[in-house]
Amino acid sequence: MRLLCVGRHEYLSEHLCRLFRELGAQCEPAVGVNAASVLAASFEPHLVVAESDLLSPAVLDAWSRDSTLHEVPVLAVSLTHRPEECASAEMSGLAGVIYLPSLDRADALALLQGARRPRGVDVPLGTGVSAPRPAAVPH
Repeated sequence: MRLLCVGRHEYLSEHLCRLFRELGAQCEPAVGVNAASVLAASFEPHLVVAESDLLSPAVLDAWSRDSTLHEVPVLAVSLTHRPEECASAEMSGLAGVIYLPSLDRADALALLQGARRPRGVDVPLGTGVSAPRPAAVPH
């Protein structure tokens, strides 16, 4: 899973990357909301993890019109405020708002998998269904 980790400065975006890399995610740090749009074009994230203080209705609106970010879920995270204390908790369009210090590994993994919107269609494991083979193309 590819996560774009957005912080207000380099230290925080890198810190978010370290936290989520420990869960097996491939992470790319972005400093500020404008950098997120630029980096998303080449990184193609499955999920944006952003500091809750950076998010506003205007930012979410801009990302909803961005050709790369418009279908990518956004998870607001905070190191200092619980979800009920975050202004972003009142915003629609977020995959969730989490307080990182209270999040354990199992809950974090479940949250990431639940928030992800996969691109394309995957056949569920264990169904015995295999993907069809492409038809031969005559030369």
